[in-house]
Amino acid sequence: MQISVKFFASLREQMGTDEEMVESTAPLSIAGVWQLVTDRAPPENLLCSRNLKYVDWDESVEDGDEVAFFPPVTGG
Repeated sequence: MQISVKFFASLREQMGTDEEMVESTAPLSIAGVWQLVTDRAPPENLLCSRNLKYVDWDESVEDGDEVAFFPPVTGG
């Protein structure tokens, strides 16, 4: 399965890219996608989406999905 992973705001700067493609033959959750691209456990304050909808970290992903990670939005 192939997943498009997008990074926004400060995550884009930290990752050095705004998008990455992930391939896996095993079933993945959003948390599993994060671990594949960062080799770290997901931070508590990070937001995630699957196909443009906010989801929980245990949400399963499917072939062709778009997963996005971004820091919490702040305003002023």
